[in-house]
Amino acid sequence: MKALILFSSRDGQTREIAAYIANEIKAQQACDVINILHADAVDWAQYDRVLIGASIRYGKFHPAVAKFIKTHLQALQQRASGFFCVNLTARKPEKRSPQTNAYTRKFLQQSPWQPDYCAVFAGALRYPRYRWFDRVMIQLIMRMTGGETDSRKEVEYTDWQQVSRFAREFVQYPVKSA
Repeated sequence: MKALILFSSRDGQTREIAAYIANEIKAQQACDVINILHADAVDWAQYDRVLIGASIRYGKFHPAVAKFIKTHLQALQQRASGFFCVNLTARKPEKRSPQTNAYTRKFLQQSPWQPDYCAVFAGALRYPRYRWFDRVMIQLIMRMTGGETDSRKEVEYTDWQQVSRFAREFVQYPVKSA
């Protein structure tokens, strides 16, 4: 059996994290990585575990995440499952757990799917790559929250050791019996 890693990424950091997790677990289990926007016809019979990673933009996940979960709730519940949230709030260590990260807490409270294993990862700030509106809005948010505001900078906050630990623990999580 294989693992399925689905991701929703706005600027690419969640995609990078999903690929990193896949590389970490491939020594123990084969896996596929799919953008959730292109995951309409998943052959669930291939997978004994599933991981969904989603990024936050302006306080929200992409609507495709909730739609996928609603559509595939039964399949998700039948497998060992995990969820990871990527956001800039998690650049602060005290906001880097499912219990302390407001976005992840809210997601878990509202979602019909309750994953077995969760994590929160800090994302990346890529000012030069953003469109003008996004750059200005993110700069404003960062100013209000004490973050980096130099629009010439790119800052990667992701703790790759944390991602690696999560991947190793996720692949060891017991599969659910049929």
